[in-house]
Amino acid sequence: MKRTSLAAVAAGVQRTELREFDLPEATEDSGLLRIETVGVCGTDVSYYKKSQSPRILGHHIVGFIERVGEKAAARWGVKEGDRVALEEYIPCGQCSFCRIGMYRSCPSTDPRTGGIRYGATPVDRQPSLWGGFSEFMYLHPNSVLHAMPEHVLPEEAALTLPLANGFEWMLLQGGVGPGKTVVIQGPGQQGLACTLAAKAAGAECVIVTGRSTSMKRLELSRRLGADHIVNIQAESLEDRVHEITGGRMADVVIDVTSGGSEPVISSVAAAGRGGMVMFGAYKYTKIPEFDIDSVITKTLQLKGVRGHSYTSVQMAVDFIASGKFPLRIMNSHDFALEETDLALKTAGGEGEPGPLLVTVSPGKKR
Repeated sequence: MKRTSLAAVAAGVQRTELREFDLPEATEDSGLLRIETVGVCGTDVSYYKKSQSPRILGHHIVGFIERVGEKAAARWGVKEGDRVALEEYIPCGQCSFCRIGMYRSCPSTDPRTGGIRYGATPVDRQPSLWGGFSEFMYLHPNSVLHAMPEHVLPEEAALTLPLANGFEWMLLQGGVGPGKTVVIQGPGQQGLACTLAAKAAGAECVIVTGRSTSMKRLELSRRLGADHIVNIQAESLEDRVHEITGGRMADVVIDVTSGGSEPVISSVAAAGRGGMVMFGAYKYTKIPEFDIDSVITKTLQLKGVRGHSYTSVQMAVDFIASGKFPLRIMNSHDFALEETDLALKTAGGEGEPGPLLVTVSPGKKR
């Protein structure tokens, strides 16, 4: 077999370069993944635009077990040749967060404090192959894997982690179910995932919001099950939700927009009495105009949400495998490994036009 792996390394601000890395030696407790496809996430784009130590990005990973040690195979329940989806977290397994199943909060998964995570760990940490934009990737002993059925299309399999966030936030954290009205602020990858999850949970009414520049994604949300779309630049969200619900307003609101304080304010305004308002995207700013009195008046629950659990990832895999929704329509661009730079630019709105779900497939020929 090959002794090296070609990988696209984020080596500077908005710059990737192809490098060869030696494949790690086999051990009883680890493995090697041959990458099939990787979804390009907004987190990848944000890393790509920063000045930082070189690293291989990409963490929405699907691939095949190329090599696996005996102990690792028994722990993961896999054999060589199996197809899997990989979580980005590499938890310690011993801390209090891991013990209660919240391993996404395990300090060992945070590269900012010396932890390791797929798609975010510098290449100077051996064995370097910590990201999906590569032919092969190292499987750490604490990796978290999920079996991916063979019949699932690669571009649909790459949606596993975004959809897992949708199920985590809508079902497990938000309690969405039959009879509920849901407002989803932002029709990006996470917003579309929440749309799918809310409809799969049986929500009676799903309303997706966006700006004029997002009309293509808003229309896509309709095809994925949204009952109403709202262009917030053309109409008031509060007024529109009042009209749609007959004044009852929304049971659950989630803001997954990338910036600005306005969606935070309008999310609270769109929620009905006793409702829940969730925030799933960093704003990197303070919000001085926030009206806490309306939170008290309407007895709202405010909740920050981040990432997924093992349960929600498995829910996403099962949902994708069911074929009940036309998930392939979310994939707008698929690039070869050598085109990773263009893939990141496209996902960030600066490359090819009309990006939805962008993927990189290392085995694809240009």
